[in-house]
Amino acid sequence: MAEIEEKYEDNVTGKFFVDEQCIDCDLCRETAPSCFTRNDDGGYSFVHKQPDNEEEEVQCREAMEGCPVEAIGDNGAG
Repeated sequence: MAEIEEKYEDNVTGKFFVDEQCIDCDLCRETAPSCFTRNDDGGYSFVHKQPDNEEEEVQCREAMEGCPVEAIGDNGAG
């Protein structure tokens, strides 16, 4: 499970975040490309935009549920 204390600083403020467990598998970037992007220097994904419609919310949830190392979290913020 993703830990808020270990989230990358690149993540924008909001509900979803990626923590240091990320293995750069690309699943989240393929599943929710409008919300996740890659830090090329660090070799990990992060949330560059929080979802602002239902479709993006569903995509982010799908990415979180599919993450093989559970590096995507939902802190419950709105």
